Amino acid sequence: MKQSLRARRMARLHRRHKGQPKLNLVSLMDIFTILVFFLLVNSSDVEVLQNNKAIKLPDSVAEKKPDNTLVVMVSPDDIVISGRSIVDVKSVLADDGEEIKALKKELEYLASRKPYANDSEAKKGRDVTIMGDNTIPYTLLKRIMTTCAQTDYRNISLAVSKIANSAEAPEAP
Repeated sequence: MKQSLRARRMARLHRRHKGQPKLNLVSLMDIFTILVFFLLVNSSDVEVLQNNKAIKLPDSVAEKKPDNTLVVMVSPDDIVISGRSIVDVKSVLADDGEEIKALKKELEYLASRKPYANDSEAKKGRDVTIMGDNTIPYTLLKRIMTTCAQTDYRNISLAVSKIANSAEAPEAP
C-alpha cells in the first residue's frame, strides 16, 4: 500500500528525531546560577599579593588589608614591576644618585597609560605597594620610595606578612 506524502514526511521526521535525547537548558542554567551564588557567598575576603619565592616579607601585626595597586617587588637580586625585571639591585646600590633612573622611566610609562580619574586622586597621588625582601638595605628602600614619590606614586604601602598579635598567639611553655 502506498503512503501519502504527509505520511512519508511524518515517518521521516519520526526517524530523524527518534534517537536524539533532548537537553533541558533551563535546569542546567539553574544549576550554574546556584553554583555562582554559592561561590560568591562562600568566597573569602582575604586578598593575597603574588609573592615571589625569592622575597621573604617582613613580619607584622598589621590589621589593614592590602589594596589592589601597582606592586614593585624588590628581591635581593633585582627590582620587578608586573613580572618584568626593571633593574639589578647591585647596579642600583653601586650608583650614587638619589633616584633610580630605570625605575623612574617605567613608573612614568605606567602613569602615562592610566590618567587620573579625578582631582582628589591627583592631589593624593597614585597608589603603589612595595613588596621588599626583609634583607634589603634601608638605603635601597628609601631610594625606591623617593623615586616613586617623584613620579606621582605618593600613596606608598609596604607589603608585610601578617602574624598573630600577642593576645591571639599561643604562649610558649
